[in-house]
Amino acid sequence: MIEEDVSAPTVAVIGGGAVGVTAAHDLAARGADVTLFERGELAAESSGRAAGVLYDAYAEDVDAAVGARALARFRAFDRSLPGFSFSACPYVIAVREGDPDADAVPAMVERMRDHGREVSLVDPDELGERFPALHTDDLAVAAVAEGAGWTDPPSYVRALGERAAREGVAVETETVVELGDRTDAERELRIREAGGNGSSETETRAFDAVVVAAGAHTRSLLADAGISVPVVPYRVQALVARWTYDGPMVYDASADAYLRPHPDGLLAGDGTEPVPADPDGYRREADDWFREDVAAVLDERLVGTERGDGRTERIDPDADVSRAWAGLCTATPDGDPLVGPMDASGEADPTLFVAAGWQGHGFMRAPAIGETVAEGVLASLAGVAFDDPDSPWIGAFDPNRFDGDEEFEIAEGMSLSNRTDGE
Repeated sequence: MIEEDVSAPTVAVIGGGAVGVTAAHDLAARGADVTLFERGELAAESSGRAAGVLYDAYAEDVDAAVGARALARFRAFDRSLPGFSFSACPYVIAVREGDPDADAVPAMVERMRDHGREVSLVDPDELGERFPALHTDDLAVAAVAEGAGWTDPPSYVRALGERAAREGVAVETETVVELGDRTDAERELRIREAGGNGSSETETRAFDAVVVAAGAHTRSLLADAGISVPVVPYRVQALVARWTYDGPMVYDASADAYLRPHPDGLLAGDGTEPVPADPDGYRREADDWFREDVAAVLDERLVGTERGDGRTERIDPDADVSRAWAGLCTATPDGDPLVGPMDASGEADPTLFVAAGWQGHGFMRAPAIGETVAEGVLASLAGVAFDDPDSPWIGAFDPNRFDGDEEFEIAEGMSLSNRTDGE
């Protein structure tokens, strides 16, 4: 009989999306006693509605490092995680004639190359020769990132969740939690089943640490503990169309739209609404305007788009779209996430941690951020300060860099301006 390690720290992770599941898995792998709480099913919210576009082509230092680590782990999981696969695929950044952002692309590419990324500027005509599926004669400039790929996001969450459960993580789905008080060196959670039976009774449990990785619900959860964070949900949209497509992933920066191969044809999207959304009451179906706009972009960008019936005519957003949906992303004032220990009442609280505010890049960063959270939580519990040189936490993502009540405009996370900003 194996004796339980009474010294193992107890950690609760709130949120069954990609970041929460990865953090729970990695904490358990490092010896923690982990319970993962999810109000619905794993991958039921934003991770289950993500696009699955994966790349590490970033110009900024921290983003490049996080992206590289995430892609390395995705590739490793492709070899070792049953039920998950990573499909390598080049990623094209395309900017149309007349777009003022075109002038910034060469410098952006140079900075990506400085980080060791295999990215190159490509003449639009050469791009069309390499990828005959793309219409390129309206482009001013294009760049191709070779080390990219795509996947099915729910498959990652479910496969890693199953592995985490096999390795000892207690996965409690259909369970609603509220943050309770800090008592000595522990944090209380009030817990009830999401389905409920009409009873108002709740169970209270205490943990050495609690990680809030609840996406769009992060702000309301932390408010239970009297903590305000500037994490604002906003709505984005995507669709799957029944067209044969064997080209690269493409981000049409001038149209603010992306596309990638999909087992059922082609996945495309963006449809960002830069206004706050209610995480419990937002519209989960795609809008007609979004379907029509994306269909127009695909008509402009794709050459000889082949429909399922073999014809090559204009895309019909009603007839050709097999599935369309909306999901939520979360924004912060500066576009960087909040990852680390919360500062409660003027001092770092080693019992409460947050991982939120992905600006549309949460899923693609999840393997790296989950790992950082796991290492950071255990270091904090061991007394390592956030700003210690040996701390695993990322300084730029310090969750206490804001007052928490900031008002700001939501900026779409994939926009080219966010890629070309200077150091």
